[in-house]
Amino acid sequence: MQRWLFSLVTFSVSAAAMSAAPPSFDPKRLSDEVKTLSSDAFEGRGPATAGETKTVAYVISQMKEAGLQPGGDLKDGKRAWTQAVPLLRADITGTPKFSVDVGGKAQALTQGTEIAVRAAMDGSKAVTIHNAPIVFAGYGVKAPERNWDDFKGIDLHGKVALVLINDPDFETGTGDFGGKAMTYYGRWTYKFEEAARQGAVGLLVIHESDPASYGWATVKNSNTNSMFDIVRDDPASVHPRMEGWVQRDFTVDLFKRSGLDFDALKKQAQTRAFKPVVLKGATFSADYAVDAKVINTQNIVGRIEGSKRPDETVIYSAHWDHLGIGAPDAKGDTIYNGAVDNATGTAALIELGRAFAHAPKPQRSIVFLNVTAEERGLLGSEYYSSKPLYPLATTVADINMDALDPQGPARNFSTSGSIPSDLLDTLIADAKAMGLAYVVDPHPEAGHFFRSDHFPFAKRGVPSVSFSSGNDLVKGGIEAGEAAGKDYVTKRYHQPADEWLASWSFAGMAHDLPLLYKFGADLANSDAWPNWGKDSEFRGTRDASAAERK
Repeated sequence: MQRWLFSLVTFSVSAAAMSAAPPSFDPKRLSDEVKTLSSDAFEGRGPATAGETKTVAYVISQMKEAGLQPGGDLKDGKRAWTQAVPLLRADITGTPKFSVDVGGKAQALTQGTEIAVRAAMDGSKAVTIHNAPIVFAGYGVKAPERNWDDFKGIDLHGKVALVLINDPDFETGTGDFGGKAMTYYGRWTYKFEEAARQGAVGLLVIHESDPASYGWATVKNSNTNSMFDIVRDDPASVHPRMEGWVQRDFTVDLFKRSGLDFDALKKQAQTRAFKPVVLKGATFSADYAVDAKVINTQNIVGRIEGSKRPDETVIYSAHWDHLGIGAPDAKGDTIYNGAVDNATGTAALIELGRAFAHAPKPQRSIVFLNVTAEERGLLGSEYYSSKPLYPLATTVADINMDALDPQGPARNFSTSGSIPSDLLDTLIADAKAMGLAYVVDPHPEAGHFFRSDHFPFAKRGVPSVSFSSGNDLVKGGIEAGEAAGKDYVTKRYHQPADEWLASWSFAGMAHDLPLLYKFGADLANSDAWPNWGKDSEFRGTRDASAAERK
């Protein structure tokens, strides 16, 4: 039944809608690649580990077999298969000590239980904080263009700040931050950066599952192992000495012991009038050592050179990395396999490369970019976009794929965020011609636009989209799709349970990849330059390089 539906969708397209029918994609080949990449032998594909070595070798072998050419760093006048990405890697050594003291009564905190602190990324070899005052700083936002300042009247030097996750609008759905749709101000990355600018010795983000869009298990697993960042000239300008998260229940109790009402202060923080609140009699202490070193990891780069305009580039991207080996789950499993996230995207990238390699050469070049360290903060794509192998001014678009659905087909699709652009309009039109409806990001509050590898390209002006599998399943409809999504986020996302399953049909990916092929092929065989919507925050950056696209 699934194969019949796939054939109906693919081959009912009129000749006027597309110059040639896109190729079909083999669900078994997709399944085999995901199974291999997410097997225990690959040790969770952590950057700068034995798992990376196996992953890079495997993906390169698949790209070679698919018919791609190397598109990475230039070595002796020839392209390599990889782009070297130097990163700062930091680990907490030994058992970290954390505590709060309220009115002379100390409470020890356990890493991973009440608190999840990241290894210092500011260059510190050791972090010692002794009885630092604690300040509740609302949502940790300073946005002059919105006349919003959660830090007014407070000097955070020598203090530890507590802030809420997401935007002030999240709960009310209305206000100065776009309602439910998360802005960059709602991302934890921004909150750490702003805390550094404010001079805080530490920042703790208060975890709540709904506004974070994931549970505590994800926070613990993502923040208590090796931390990575691109090598920076002044890391302390964007990283406070201590960065971490705390559980909501612990925070509520801490506020209560300090004579404060957490819920009441949270409501105040949703208003422009909010002022920071010092937790009277409460202090925070920490003591831990940090092992920091510069390591090298790799972006993997395959390429097809364009036949007419080889200096113009269309990029397909997906990240190969996951979390590696970490804390055991309830079953004692320590390997974070990352089957859905993102062996699926890597398999899609390989198979799209195979399809293009067996088709007539496109007029523009196509790069198949398998980036590293996405799970560490989009670092592989950040590095590529800051030091591009092919100029961003003449990069037509980035088409990203992350955590695709390996199960059955859907009647629709979405994208991570729905910022207006010519690129998104074209994708929606192509999908409609192939019988797929577009649904605006059903969970804009999760801030997915800022959480995928297209974002570093977007903030530098390159039109970019990140494709998301649909939620209106052919078998079970939206109810089944939403239930499956919630089940994945709760039970498998960033957990050892994200493993390949024999029950996965991969019919959904096989159903959607012809759309992504046609989308990229049309861009690669045209002379059009898509742009962002006229009101987009990325439009000005793109327009500034317009002269280079003549």
